[in-house]
Amino acid sequence: MRIEPTKLFLAGMLVLTVAVFTLLNARFFSLRSMIYVLVQNSFVIITGCAVTLLMISGYIDLSMGSTLALTGMLHAYFARAGIPIGLSALFVVLIGTLIGYINAALIVRFRITPFIATLGMMYMGRGLTYLLAGGLVIREGLPDDFPYLGNEYLGPVPIIVVVMIAVLAFFILLERKSVLGKYSVAIGGNKTAAVLSGINAGGIVQVLYVLVGTFSAVSGLLMASRLGVGDPNTGIGFEFDVIIAAILGGTSLAGGEGSLLGMVIGSLIIGSLGNGLRLLNVFTFYQSVMKGIVLVLAVVLYENVKTRLKAGRLE
Repeated sequence: MRIEPTKLFLAGMLVLTVAVFTLLNARFFSLRSMIYVLVQNSFVIITGCAVTLLMISGYIDLSMGSTLALTGMLHAYFARAGIPIGLSALFVVLIGTLIGYINAALIVRFRITPFIATLGMMYMGRGLTYLLAGGLVIREGLPDDFPYLGNEYLGPVPIIVVVMIAVLAFFILLERKSVLGKYSVAIGGNKTAAVLSGINAGGIVQVLYVLVGTFSAVSGLLMASRLGVGDPNTGIGFEFDVIIAAILGGTSLAGGEGSLLGMVIGSLIIGSLGNGLRLLNVFTFYQSVMKGIVLVLAVVLYENVKTRLKAGRLE
């Protein structure tokens, strides 16, 4: 199977990041450190799988972080009320699906701009989360098995990572083997041409928004389980982490271009950068500045390489 040069460039950036931080701190390349990066970025990758397909189709969702926070809080709320963990998880995933459906209805049926529709849902979801929690963290009264999914292992692998791999495998099949993946590219590349060729663009976009809501909820319940509490402040800025991972991985905001593999590599670059700075005891505020600088430079380099490659093909 031929690997695209742009993907090789992204992989090289990841290897370089790992190599630099390993030289600066030998603990960075330990198994424990690698597992930490995978677990911490599992939430971004799980949600990012759906978001990447949505962005490829030329649309965007800013309500992911609020959906994650609201469903995580609801998971804690239901569990504290005595609902079995499995049933609670099912309920919150259905609620996330409903949020995705509402976003889809606002955008497809009522023709509200995706940015405005999902921005409004972002504020509503965050507000509902704070109202539900009364501004407080749910700590007391949670069952003993509440933290299980987020902290236990399946053999040597954390359950969260197993879920991430399963979700990624599912979406790779959608991306490469289903009409959903093919039509997402077609709609993002030229929506008018896609509609004229018989593609139900509205239906495809609705499915994509529903998937984003569903898997934002999956990330929400896993994060609540990981933390062992229901915290209304989780997920602040999460939507931007996901979007940045997708963009760094080569997904275009204009649509028509991107890949799940690129999003995963982009997420791991961000995660490795954050973990490396943490191990070097860089002050949190400086971490944000440095991450911003590195990410901008990485995207500029990536776009430059991509442009040169395209020019080379044309010649």
